[in-house]
Amino acid sequence: MRTWAQAHENWELALASGSLPRKTNNRGMVVSADESLKTRIEALVRAGAVRRKMAGAQLEAEIKRREEVLRRTFRRYVSPRLADKILEDAQLRVSLLSAAEMRTHAVVLFADLRGFTSMSERLTPQQVVPLLNEYFSLLTEITFRYDGTVFNMAGDCLMLAFGVPLEQTDSPARAARAAQEMLDGFAVLAGNWRDRYQIEAGLGIGINEGDVVAGNVGSPAFMSYTIIGDTVNIASRLCQRARSGEILFSRTFKQSLDAQGLDIGATALPPMQLRGRSNPIDIFCVPLETRMHVGSEAALA
Repeated sequence: MRTWAQAHENWELALASGSLPRKTNNRGMVVSADESLKTRIEALVRAGAVRRKMAGAQLEAEIKRREEVLRRTFRRYVSPRLADKILEDAQLRVSLLSAAEMRTHAVVLFADLRGFTSMSERLTPQQVVPLLNEYFSLLTEITFRYDGTVFNMAGDCLMLAFGVPLEQTDSPARAARAAQEMLDGFAVLAGNWRDRYQIEAGLGIGINEGDVVAGNVGSPAFMSYTIIGDTVNIASRLCQRARSGEILFSRTFKQSLDAQGLDIGATALPPMQLRGRSNPIDIFCVPLETRMHVGSEAALA
């Protein structure tokens, strides 16, 4: 097999001897074969450059499309400001999209609608769904205002957290202010529902602080980014215990508020015994000045 050097040498000899064939181009000019080959090569080079440019443009467009998909995905859970911070951190972005778990310290908040069972009984599903959308829209908007992360909406309950996936040194204060704003905002919304449908509804909130594990949980067919751990379980139980218009929280959360000099008018309650735990936990309450009574608190769902 001839090498490129040999072929090039033969080519040079043919050029020198004038033995290369000649042909006429489309303008009637006689050109040698080397000129014709050179023209074809230049055409191929230009075509290759165009293809590379097109491929580069397509790649750039695909990267922008994927970034926008990621941005929209993150904004389902976090505020636009927090979503942009996540996208700017390549390592964090990869961690959130992978199956990797992350242990972190966070403030977990559960908010639950009181009177939902009665509401569902009295109204049609077509009437209940818009009310739930109003309820979740209000709470989500407040959550994002304080750069919290929404992890789950189930039935009439919302689970969110502060300090995850991005650390927030003032996460206790953010959670406390968000919770108070949720109670105030929902009081207005509940009054609107009362005028429109003659129904009574309330909001109970439970907050706990501690270590959680954040990561994608589920199956290969469906996964969800969420948080798990004892801290989450206790926050959920506190929310179940909270009556309409109340915020219940743990001593751990109270100590963080005290350390940051934030007084939210908490009242100590008798320790709460949780099923499956050997020792009761100290809890505190922030009631509304005028607490809403929604039917039988023990029977509320």
